[in-house]
Amino acid sequence: MANDPIFAKCAWRLIPFITVIFFTNFLDRVNAGFAALTMNKDLGFTPAVFGFGAGVLFLGYALFQVPANIVLARVGAKRFVFSIMALWAVFSASTAFIRGPTEFYILRFLLGAAESGFFPGMMYYLSLWFPAAYRARLAATIIIGVPAAFVFGGPVSTLLLDMDGIAGLHGWQWMFVIEGAPVLLLAVAVLKLLPDGPKHAPFLTSNEKDFIAARLALEDGSKPARTGAAFRDARIYALALVLFAILGALYGLLLWLPQIVQAMGFSNREVGFIVALPAGATAAAMVWWGRSSDVSGERVWHLTFAMLFGAAGFAMTAISHSNLIQLLAISAAFVGVLSSTPIIQNLPGTFLRGNAVAAGIGIFNTIGQFGGFVAPYIIGITKEQSGSYAAGIMIIAAGLVIGALIVVALSHTLAPKFVAPLNGNLFGK
Repeated sequence: MANDPIFAKCAWRLIPFITVIFFTNFLDRVNAGFAALTMNKDLGFTPAVFGFGAGVLFLGYALFQVPANIVLARVGAKRFVFSIMALWAVFSASTAFIRGPTEFYILRFLLGAAESGFFPGMMYYLSLWFPAAYRARLAATIIIGVPAAFVFGGPVSTLLLDMDGIAGLHGWQWMFVIEGAPVLLLAVAVLKLLPDGPKHAPFLTSNEKDFIAARLALEDGSKPARTGAAFRDARIYALALVLFAILGALYGLLLWLPQIVQAMGFSNREVGFIVALPAGATAAAMVWWGRSSDVSGERVWHLTFAMLFGAAGFAMTAISHSNLIQLLAISAAFVGVLSSTPIIQNLPGTFLRGNAVAAGIGIFNTIGQFGGFVAPYIIGITKEQSGSYAAGIMIIAAGLVIGALIVVALSHTLAPKFVAPLNGNLFGK
């Protein structure tokens, strides 16, 4: 396709850097799961206390979604992303010095508030650069930061736990400090490497900037652009319920997975490497599924199948008593949930534009992020009451099935068709 080289040029300049940022963002969000392998005992945290503290991050994340996205649209990506990265680096590293549940809850809430604008902001940011037909695969590439946080972050985090006693600190304290500090360096790099939009990009010629603006205008002309349109669109709220189920499944799994694997009888160091296996299996499947959705121009059934596949993985994890089968089932759950995430995150951009996209993404993420609070807390409560993770995991599986049914019920209005690219490759290969 004649215009692919221009969008490929933008993708090569932007997507790798955004992916690295998202890796650090996600690692700082879920490294509490690895810290819990020793932190819970050191601080006397019960499963319910940890589940609430792990999940309360998403209350802060949810409450600041809409204002964060609106601010991003007004002040530009560069200054906004720099500011929130500096804040989340400080809050994440400060978790090393908590002494009880209250401090844990407060810092997790603040971390969620600081991180709230990044991922939905990046989904809005992609809409400034790329037509809808490219966004699912690009979002899937960025979301590689999620499995990467386990493939690389898992072994590193558990190795850092072995620093116990150095300079009078526990290993989990060193983990929070060491994993939080590099974010400050990346924040400074944002000021140099992340233009506010195509018209501010020094790597584009004037003709290329004009072409991108004209190409985006072609598909935006029939979509509502005002912020209020997002608040009045029922599809945003339907998407929010589906996102609630997806994010509940994602964070319920990720925040508890290290302890689930530890309960199988593995050492802390072994846990770090074992949790990397299902995460590693996810990356290629996620990118392939996102590309399939883009090339076919279809969203609804790609989303539905991914959610049901994830639900089956969770259900098998809950009912099996074999470590091997459970790990394979967890891999399936990873693949299903993460493959559905980039697709649903791009749906608002298929029927909204301009400030309405920013507000719409903010609204449905605000509601959806509560799933990240509810699911980890439910797993903590059910684990404390029953001594098993099975009941909480089955609740997550049921939520994914309900979410998939909502998608099917709204299939005729949820995701209007868009024109798929004639050339499936964005990166010019």
